[in-house]
Amino acid sequence: MAKVEFDLESFYAALDSQRQSQRLTWKQVAAKSGVSASTLTRMAQGKRPDVDGLTALLKWSGLQAESFVRGEQEPRIESDPLTQITAYLRADRNLSPEGAAALEAIVKAGYESLRKDRVD
Repeated sequence: MAKVEFDLESFYAALDSQRQSQRLTWKQVAAKSGVSASTLTRMAQGKRPDVDGLTALLKWSGLQAESFVRGEQEPRIESDPLTQITAYLRADRNLSPEGAAALEAIVKAGYESLRKDRVD
């Protein structure tokens, strides 16, 4: 499998550009994004944030993680329809976690019983 990496240096530069365009200090970025100032300091030193910190910074900045993935990638694999439906249901703010899980179970049951390659 080919090596794929997250380009932290480019991501940090993009964050810095966003910060400057909003005329914010790094401390203000930390407060607005919900990450600690020490996370941003560690990133400036080349250390990777944890997944929650990365997610918060992506959300705050409006940047897409895919833009910073580097390396020899194999052709992108399309996720299976049930995986996509699960992600959409879990992300729906109109549904409680329990409601999303219930709908997911219904959709999965229907899909499994109706799909063409069903094994009996």
